[in-house]
Amino acid sequence: MNDKALRLGTRRSKLAMAQSGQVADAVSQVTGRPVELVEITTYGDVSREHLAQIGGTGVFVTALRDALVRGEVDFAVHSLKDLPTTQPEELALAAIPLREDPRDVIVARDALKFTDLPRGARIGTGSPRRMAQLNAYARAHGLDIETVAIRGNVDTRIRYVHDGELDAVVLAAAGLNRIGRIDEVTDFLSVDTVLPAPGQGALAIECTADNADLIAALGELDDPFTRVAVTAERSLLAALEAGCSAPVGALADLLTDGQIVKEMRLRGVVGTTDGTRTVQLSTTGPVPETHEQALALGRELAAEMLAQGAAGLMGERAQ
Repeated sequence: MNDKALRLGTRRSKLAMAQSGQVADAVSQVTGRPVELVEITTYGDVSREHLAQIGGTGVFVTALRDALVRGEVDFAVHSLKDLPTTQPEELALAAIPLREDPRDVIVARDALKFTDLPRGARIGTGSPRRMAQLNAYARAHGLDIETVAIRGNVDTRIRYVHDGELDAVVLAAAGLNRIGRIDEVTDFLSVDTVLPAPGQGALAIECTADNADLIAALGELDDPFTRVAVTAERSLLAALEAGCSAPVGALADLLTDGQIVKEMRLRGVVGTTDGTRTVQLSTTGPVPETHEQALALGRELAAEMLAQGAAGLMGERAQ
């Protein structure tokens, strides 16, 4: 029995270390081998530019993938929403574990909910997707808000609220859950209000494609329903030819009848960051049984969105 430690490549942030630590424990259980975390700094961690300005796609991923290819680590853990939609041939997406809560949340002053924020409230987010949908919702419901572009880790973003610089910030529920700070949430945003980023709440465990034994071992952590759902979401993103910094939201829901999963509903949205124009559509059908069927579902909905003018909204993603 090989008892040599497996090396897990991870970003250095508190969130990345927390979710990688959870994966490390799970991998140790299925392999019987210790797992050591290898901290790797990515371009997205050191750049002070807003993600939309530096392209978004791959800025948190490339350094980890390079370390895999060079053999410096055995596998890596990514937030799936950060992964480019094109998978390199030399790497395998060995597992996508059960997804966390995909919703966005508000952390606001005075424990306020989104719809209770005062007129002119300043809401911080680094995401054009969140800006587009929050502004669209505000316009539709007569709310007066200002979305403010921010960067930084969870501590930094929440501090903006505590210090009075912002009235609220928008974060991902999954991240706050993983670092034990979900109690600071003042409002969970319904996916009917804000669709999450494609793959939000899911993790991706990646290793080299030629390591069949490790692929099989990591595959024990794979959740098949999560995989088909995020595959459909990311297929939609790819078909829109949009990077992960684009104002695209997507969510595939598994619809159940009692205990049995019956259908999957895929929803997608794209909009201008000021909320003045959006295209939002959905489709419902049988749960995909293959990777190819999940890809097709995403492509079909993207084609409908493009026919409704989505392409004209994509050029504003970097604003």
